[in-house]
Amino acid sequence: MMARRIPSILPDLSFEEALETTKIHSVAGVLSKESSIITTRPFRAPHHTISSVSLVGGGRIPKPGEISLAHNGVLFLDELPEFNKNTLEVMRGPLEDKIISISRVNATLSYPCNFMLIASMNPCPCGFLGSKEKNCTCSPQAISRYIGKISGPLLDRIDIQIEATPVKYQKLDSEEQAENSETIKKRVDLARKIQQERYKDCKIYSNSQLTPKLIEKYCKLDAEGKAILKSAFERLGLSARAYGRILKVARTVADLSGSINIEKNHIAEAIQYRSLDKKYWKN
Repeated sequence: MMARRIPSILPDLSFEEALETTKIHSVAGVLSKESSIITTRPFRAPHHTISSVSLVGGGRIPKPGEISLAHNGVLFLDELPEFNKNTLEVMRGPLEDKIISISRVNATLSYPCNFMLIASMNPCPCGFLGSKEKNCTCSPQAISRYIGKISGPLLDRIDIQIEATPVKYQKLDSEEQAENSETIKKRVDLARKIQQERYKDCKIYSNSQLTPKLIEKYCKLDAEGKAILKSAFERLGLSARAYGRILKVARTVADLSGSINIEKNHIAEAIQYRSLDKKYWKN
């Protein structure tokens, strides 16, 4: 439910993004006859039985796959460990490069795939590992096999990893009004405008596009922030890729709060979003 509402809080498609997205859907033959141009961010949720070719693209006459159809939008993979491991592994390159190249005897085609990956999974096959309500019935071997379907390199490319606990009845029955998408989107749009202004001379428009050189320039930390990040890096055994991604997330947290600089609470929050893999993927 949360994943399907993510597009409602994302910034509106720019005209250039809309044209690019429309071209991809047109090439794939999935463009609706009722609309000449796509104006909303795509949301793709393929079934876990999808093949590698359907996910990344290909065929005798190479067509865009689901990762390209999700370009400028969201790709949602529900029950992530149920997907074929080899199918998931082919996403590692596209997630990093934002482009997928398909080679055939007579041609090599490249399709863009700058998408937001959202995935969900249970902590174990029965779903109750760590639950305070029910006991887990899975053996350690079954849990290890289940968790092991998600490789470390793929997990390392996921910026935010959150464990969602079961919702209590009292919360569901509460009349308290939560923030709606429109309110959240206003904050997101404001943060995007801040980023567009900051990077207007860099030919990028968001924190997710920061290169290592630009991270060094725009994600500077004070002494306290550096100490917190150093401690987390050593304690959690983070990779160089995770280091850069934490800084980009911290930059986004700061933008959403309207802060010019990345403060210690921003870097601490970003680190917190990277600790889940050390709970379940310990080795």
